[in-house]
Amino acid sequence: MKQIRILATWLAASAVAFAMAANATAQSSKERVGTVTKMKGAARVSTGNNIWRPLKVGDVVKGGNVIQSAGSSYVDIVFSDGGAAVTPTVVTPARAGLGAGSSRTALRQDVVRLSADSVLAIDKLSSVETGADKVTETELDLRSGKIFGDVKKQSAASRFEVKIPNGVAGIRGTTFAMSADGVVSVLTGIVTIAWTPESGPAQTKDVPKGFRFDIRTGVMSKIPDAEMTELEALAALGLIPVYTTAEYTVDRTIYYVSPKIQTASTGVGNGGYGYNK
Repeated sequence: MKQIRILATWLAASAVAFAMAANATAQSSKERVGTVTKMKGAARVSTGNNIWRPLKVGDVVKGGNVIQSAGSSYVDIVFSDGGAAVTPTVVTPARAGLGAGSSRTALRQDVVRLSADSVLAIDKLSSVETGADKVTETELDLRSGKIFGDVKKQSAASRFEVKIPNGVAGIRGTTFAMSADGVVSVLTGIVTIAWTPESGPAQTKDVPKGFRFDIRTGVMSKIPDAEMTELEALAALGLIPVYTTAEYTVDRTIYYVSPKIQTASTGVGNGGYGYNK
């Protein structure tokens, strides 16, 4: 009942904006998926009916799936649009056949790391092209344990939300950590969390960068140094090895080549070509 009240309050403002985007005449809907790009230890996934199978790097997860990590394990999931899985492969200039002047641009993606002994349900993944903008919906349900996340900046009508047993958090252009018992730490951006305490009305709180908030105590404090270091390392996960088309500079200098020159005394060629300046 608490969860229903929280969600009703939390989603009211964004529902109208998303409905307008969804009804735009130029829209086209694409599936949004998650790809397992990195793992340590073991994890499993269920697609329904409490049927589980082992999870591995390269697997694609979708709305309705539930992921569970084992002890001393973690799972990195990258969310992408258009139903295309992300290939976790590093492309080097040599492999790509690029010259010395080549350059690559890494694509920032939405990344979530599921920590050890955690359960994460993927409630909804969607992406809609409205013609003028892209509207995405990502709804996750952290049932137990902890996640780290790096979420890129989104359009105004887009939503990236993480539910916990007694609350829900809105994420937008943020690197964060969140536990199922309601502790939120923010490295960049702002996380807005709404929750219902054991007694009293529903509450909301904006957690700014550099701070941690605990809904159990209502205390806001600076992130401890050890956790800050961990979050900073996580931020690098947002730049995954998927690259745009390589750009490179071509040397367009024109050289004029003369015919092979014979020496007058020997009649033997000089073994090369002369370059006219």
